[in-house]
Amino acid sequence: MFAEEEARLLLEAAATPAELDVLVRRRVIGEPLEVILGWAEFCGLRVRVDAGVFVPRQRTRFLVDLAAGLARPGAVVVDLCCGTGAIGAAIAARVDGIELSCADVDPNAVRCARLNVGPGAHVYEGDLYDALPDSLRGRVDVLVVNAPYVPTDEIALMPPEARDHEPRHALDGGADGVEIHRRVAAGARTWLAPGGSLLIETSEEQAPVTARAMADQGLVPSVSTSEELYCTVVVGVVAHD
Repeated sequence: MFAEEEARLLLEAAATPAELDVLVRRRVIGEPLEVILGWAEFCGLRVRVDAGVFVPRQRTRFLVDLAAGLARPGAVVVDLCCGTGAIGAAIAARVDGIELSCADVDPNAVRCARLNVGPGAHVYEGDLYDALPDSLRGRVDVLVVNAPYVPTDEIALMPPEARDHEPRHALDGGADGVEIHRRVAAGARTWLAPGGSLLIETSEEQAPVTARAMADQGLVPSVSTSEELYCTVVVGVVAHD
């Protein structure tokens, strides 16, 4: 976002010059604009963003595009590692009548997501699949995941907006950035319906490793990349016996 646009949004958010001064100071020290405003624009939605919760990235619109293209009206969709719930909410806005469940290990994210997803959606707290009810086993048509994929040693190189103001567990993907992807892939077949798909956002460099993690668990992976959004997604489907 250009500085002029940020300035406009801060001016709109401030009720008084004194309040504007406070908001500007918060931004100068690196606090994410979305946290200062309390919301982010994502896929045409205004998504609530609370302090200490991962801010949805614009590149993740590509993940939403792919997931929405696979979902059908009435599909069972799970947004795992949901953060604000922005991905699930965006898919629900595009595909009629989906059965949406979201889950995150962070109680702050869970509280935020519950405010963002529509009526009828469910948000669960817990570690990956441990959060989900047994009633979803074998029924998930689209399992969408934006799990942390920054290698541990590279977190220190991230912009301060992320490094200093977002929870480390929402950034740290382990030594090679793919540790959580492996855990997601390992459990996916238990939860996917016949013909269901697992979609994981990753980086172009890590995509082969993420794809290998899916293949090792009996999924057939493919890699899609958006040059415009600088986003890479690995899609895995259950192999036919």
